[in-house]
Amino acid sequence: MKRKVLILICCLMAVCVGVQAQKSSKLGPMPSDVSVVYFCSEITPENILKLYDALNVTLSPEVKVGLKVHFGEKGNQNFLNPELLHPLVDKVHPTFVETNVLYVSDRRFTKSHIALAKEHGFTFAPIDILDDEGETIYPGDDNFQFCKTVRTGDHFENYDYYIIYSHFKGHGSSGFGGAIKNVGMGMASPGGKMAIHANNYPKVRTPDKCFQCNRCASQCPAVAISVDDNGPVIDTTKCIGCAKCIAECPLKLFTPDNSGYDETRFLDKLVEYTKVLKDHRPMAFINVMANISTTCDCSAKAPKPFMRDIGAVASLDIVAIDQACQDLTSMAYGCEHVFKDVNHVSGMEQLQYAEKLGMGHTKYILIDVATGKQITLDEAVKQTEPKK
Repeated sequence: MKRKVLILICCLMAVCVGVQAQKSSKLGPMPSDVSVVYFCSEITPENILKLYDALNVTLSPEVKVGLKVHFGEKGNQNFLNPELLHPLVDKVHPTFVETNVLYVSDRRFTKSHIALAKEHGFTFAPIDILDDEGETIYPGDDNFQFCKTVRTGDHFENYDYYIIYSHFKGHGSSGFGGAIKNVGMGMASPGGKMAIHANNYPKVRTPDKCFQCNRCASQCPAVAISVDDNGPVIDTTKCIGCAKCIAECPLKLFTPDNSGYDETRFLDKLVEYTKVLKDHRPMAFINVMANISTTCDCSAKAPKPFMRDIGAVASLDIVAIDQACQDLTSMAYGCEHVFKDVNHVSGMEQLQYAEKLGMGHTKYILIDVATGKQITLDEAVKQTEPKK
């Protein structure tokens, strides 16, 4: 226990040192409500490491680092090339971490999830599926609108520090997916994912097809399911939204209940989950704006990218980094909110609510890691324009 406390103190000190370095080194005095985001236009393994190094986070060898990634759904062609992480892995010696998904796929179960990750090239660091042995439940914040509890994997507490490596791209429900979504949804247990997506409990579709195997009832940890001649019945006063029935039913009769779906509610839940997890462990953030599709890497048949690659960014501020990505991609696309244009959801509620909860700032300055100098959004975007 003492070792854990000592390591966490060291991690927090490292973050404070990083923040101070970002706000003072070569930059001069900065307003307290402005954060630093580092940028590179060329996406290479060497530049990903440069972005991380620019954050000035120094971790002792005893610190156990989790590198949060997305392994990509089977059939997806847009997930980030794992080779981009090789130099960073060689330096930090992290474990690739992920959680199982809510829907049925190779990524729903740990064994097939890890096999798919290796198939996709994530072979040069250990892999840990955080919810492999269950989940950890944290209380929500008193200022939260929706989440009384936050559910993550049992292994979440095994790591002292997290590097959140996110593919910035579109998403049908959140407009865009960046660092906030990679933490809030990406580190939630299946039960947590259900709580974010739906009304905390599933529904039964076509109950008349049930052949009464009772697997759902026997596996329900809350004893919230009974089965009669008409099929499964869910007692929503007992249901804890763990999604166990969705995974266990051989006929896939259970599904998340999206009735009363509200875009703002979904985005606010994402943010609330992210805040709790971020408050429990120090984190650094790297976003890569490549293979920018309208949908996320969970899609087995994702459409091709609709715009050019823009580069990569890093920050210790989760709000600033996603805001910078939104601004850079929108400017390159030629509109104010690119994902509102292509997905009909701007996603800006994520940033506004996160700032309101004190998670970071929407104001930032952009520093080119190649020169160490501040650049404008326009200058950054011009670096990514095709050469004539």
